[in-house]
Amino acid sequence: MNARSLLLIAALALIPSPALAWGKTGHRVVAAIADTQLSGLARAHIEQILGPGESLDEAANWPDEMRSDPAAFWQKTATPWHYVTLNGIIYDHAPPEGDALEALARFSKTLQNPNASLADKQLALRFIVHLIGDLHQPLHVGKCCDKGGNEVKVTFFGKPTNLHAVWDSQLVDDEQLSFTELAAKLERHISSQDVVKWWDINPRDWISESAEIRDSVYPKPGTSAVKGAKGKDKKVPDLSYSYVYRFTPVMERRLSQSGVRLAAYLNAIFAEPQPLPAR
Repeated sequence: MNARSLLLIAALALIPSPALAWGKTGHRVVAAIADTQLSGLARAHIEQILGPGESLDEAANWPDEMRSDPAAFWQKTATPWHYVTLNGIIYDHAPPEGDALEALARFSKTLQNPNASLADKQLALRFIVHLIGDLHQPLHVGKCCDKGGNEVKVTFFGKPTNLHAVWDSQLVDDEQLSFTELAAKLERHISSQDVVKWWDINPRDWISESAEIRDSVYPKPGTSAVKGAKGKDKKVPDLSYSYVYRFTPVMERRLSQSGVRLAAYLNAIFAEPQPLPAR
């Protein structure tokens, strides 16, 4: 390997990776909760599509994991499918490159298309599991000009980060529970009344809920000092115990709602038996 290649690798290592909604833990929690609410028919179809070696919680993170694939599909085409952008709380329309809602509708049609290949159905199912989680993360329903909070610099217990990363993973992982522990904890607090209230398969409702929450999660300007672009100290909010205390219940409710609605959505898609393409 020549010196130029080494320099390129070093430079790429300094580029922050794109934020991933809920992180690995959150997406697995959503899928694990959904798994407890699936109908027998939906479960059978899912097992036929994914095969015996892949659980729903394994499928949940696949669209994020594939971002490491250098193919143009993953580096460009699929990137806008993880979020929507709106300035108010009412979804208007998708941009030309598409967004999470447009992708969710398209992949749902694929699952219900008897002529779609097994590979296409696998891609569609993995994305649907992932995107329903994305749309319940308040900062994946972003507003103009800060990239869903990625450009809102903060510190979390004194460590430099950004607001989007706090909601993706740091808030979820603060209690240091595994995804199975967190899913079990949340399931114990989901009442039958919650299931009835949350059983909603309209993504526009989820988007409006996330947008309403989104505007409340932005912190006030703070006094924590971090190095700016030119090496000068910049004052940013420091998020610590008070922020965790206030927003952990919100985060847990969104994970719980997402799990229930993922089950509702898949149950609706697989409400009738469907033929499966040969492997």
